[in-house]
Amino acid sequence: MQRMTLGKTGPEVSRFGLGCMGMSGMYGPSDRAESLATIDAALEAGVTLLDTGDFYGMGHNEMLIGEALKGGRRDKALLSVKFGAQRDPAGNWIGIDCSPAALKTALSYTLQRLGTDYIDIYRPARLDPRVPIEETVGAIADMVKAGYVRHIGLSEVGAETIRRAAAVHPIADLQIEYSLVSRSLEDKILPTCRELGIGITAYGVLSRGLISGHWKQAAANGVAGDFRSEGPRFQGDNEARNLALAGALGKVAEAKGMTTAQAAIAWVPAQGEDIMPLIGARRRDRLAEALGALDLVLTADDLAEIERAVPKGSAAGSRYQEAQMAHLDSEK
Repeated sequence: MQRMTLGKTGPEVSRFGLGCMGMSGMYGPSDRAESLATIDAALEAGVTLLDTGDFYGMGHNEMLIGEALKGGRRDKALLSVKFGAQRDPAGNWIGIDCSPAALKTALSYTLQRLGTDYIDIYRPARLDPRVPIEETVGAIADMVKAGYVRHIGLSEVGAETIRRAAAVHPIADLQIEYSLVSRSLEDKILPTCRELGIGITAYGVLSRGLISGHWKQAAANGVAGDFRSEGPRFQGDNEARNLALAGALGKVAEAKGMTTAQAAIAWVPAQGEDIMPLIGARRRDRLAEALGALDLVLTADDLAEIERAVPKGSAAGSRYQEAQMAHLDSEK
């Protein structure tokens, strides 16, 4: 497994990370045994970074990872955890709380659920509009000094917020959606991170399966708990237009001996050695396909063909519904 360092101050990690959100209901029902087997397969393949959030299944995802790491396997993994997103018992999103007291409480529960005494990278899931980023980062820095956290990360924040956060404490990485169909970070955010020596962990590299080559129109409709059924990119004409982009990418990929998903995944690290894709696989076969992208080297001609198939800004629909987009400091 290839390795890299997250930014100038972050840990050494595998070239790909495993995003575990889909193992806890966000994409509909998941198979617990297969989820655990997928985490196991990732670790055996040399994947070290496991990404989760305390609000993924309201603790379910952390407990799942904690179970996977039992038996002395904690040292094989680097745990990246998001906090701050608030949900009610029905699963509705009800706000963001990144106050110092809230984050320290959240961290306490996270440590218990994961069965560990430290978190490798701890980050607010979104910017709390009521709490200055300096206060949030300062409180995590207190946890770094106390030994409960090793590194501080950010998620979905803009260039100004990144600068303010980095003035308080070194930031290892910014977690943000980045794919062929989600490229807004390229204009201001990516240059700022590179100036400050902050790595990028890119999630949504397959746009939640939309450009994987496996997605079928209206596949999320009627599937309990699959938030894609309400996603703007998965609606009507938007979905049809986006699947046409995936089809065009698939033709380029097939001509080069790749799957559609592998071409989409390989494109992401080809944008810079400081960018680590998070692979959201929840099955071993999908993980194996994704890891196959590690062996691909895209030439300048390959990248140009992919760009012609999926031009920047060609996706139809926003990443999230309007209410959730309002929480994205990275889109302001």
